[in-house]
Amino acid sequence: MSSSSTLDVRWVDTTQALEGVVEEILLCDQYAIDTEFHRERTFFPQLALIQLGWDNKVALVDPLAVDVKPLTALFQSDVLAVFHAADQDLEVLEYATGVVPRQIWDTQIAAGFVGFASASLLTLCERILLVRVSKGDRLTDWTRRPLTQAQKDYAASDVAHLLELRTIISEQLEEAQRSAWVDEECELLRVKPRSQIHGDRAWWRLKDGRVLRGRDRLVAQELCAWRELRARDEDKPIRFVLPDLAVVSIAQAKPTRVDEISQIRGMDGRFLKGGAGTEIIEAVQRGGDRPNSELALPEPEDFDRRLRPALTLVSAWIAQLANDAKLDPAFIATRSDLVEFLRGDAHARLATGWRNDLVGKAIAALVGGEAALAFDRSGVLFLEQRSRRVLGEPIATPEANWVV
Repeated sequence: MSSSSTLDVRWVDTTQALEGVVEEILLCDQYAIDTEFHRERTFFPQLALIQLGWDNKVALVDPLAVDVKPLTALFQSDVLAVFHAADQDLEVLEYATGVVPRQIWDTQIAAGFVGFASASLLTLCERILLVRVSKGDRLTDWTRRPLTQAQKDYAASDVAHLLELRTIISEQLEEAQRSAWVDEECELLRVKPRSQIHGDRAWWRLKDGRVLRGRDRLVAQELCAWRELRARDEDKPIRFVLPDLAVVSIAQAKPTRVDEISQIRGMDGRFLKGGAGTEIIEAVQRGGDRPNSELALPEPEDFDRRLRPALTLVSAWIAQLANDAKLDPAFIATRSDLVEFLRGDAHARLATGWRNDLVGKAIAALVGGEAALAFDRSGVLFLEQRSRRVLGEPIATPEANWVV
């Protein structure tokens, strides 16, 4: 599928037509897929369009007119689903069908391993395929019916080039011996938990939450957990249930009666409808009764301070390694990845897979005293086996001159 002008584009708005599309794709070894959705006024993503591409054909599936459950058979098959920037699409599809494709391949992830950091589909089409793709209208209302021809053309273009991109990028990956890395990253993305309910951790995302102290934080924790559950039950954005400013103000004021809430900064009557006022008071009371030990806090970055120099050294080495390999340094390891690994966290990304093979084992050797970082004459930083030959005299510590 390389030219949108030669595509067989069909509009699918009946169950029979969708089942026919699924039957056709099941005879293939891969298909392209994308979605259009909105979530500005809902808690859950509102699916507005599904684009499927295969054998120079494109189906624009209208989920507002047809039950998309027939796609389940496709997703549970071994036919490879090719996405671009799949994370949100997978969330939307899982919510709509209950499953995600069994096998996926993400052109954005794959392109990251051949020198394109977080590249857009537009960028990849222009730089790899030499094809200009319309940017479309970012503010398009995909729930409007009928869609204009321009909207349909734009939607079709989102899947028209994915399979061709996969072919070319796959060849580059094979040459660079990085195909297995991409497969591993795509599988991690596919099985990633996507629950939006954060419970006691919801308050971590609270704007200006850092101003809260002591008992205020426990109250905010309860309020944010309640807010998420109510937003889910009513399928509305959490800010429509209770804005952040109101949460912070209530946590500080700790009202004991519903009539006190309306006087608090950030509040008005619309946030007290449907029994919300009573539930807010109950959440405040629960927060006030919880012991300090039940406050959920983000995991601190603290780790053995003796390893802090290693963090600086390793960061510099990874930056150079990434530059040599034409990879984004953050793609190999972020600062938090390094901290988790140096701290010995079992779930650290550098502890397994291709990252462990590429840098994890070397970092472990460095901090374990079995390797050293050095410069060559051109200023290039590299890791080498440690000689254990110390140059220069050790610096005396203050304790050496103390008199006891």
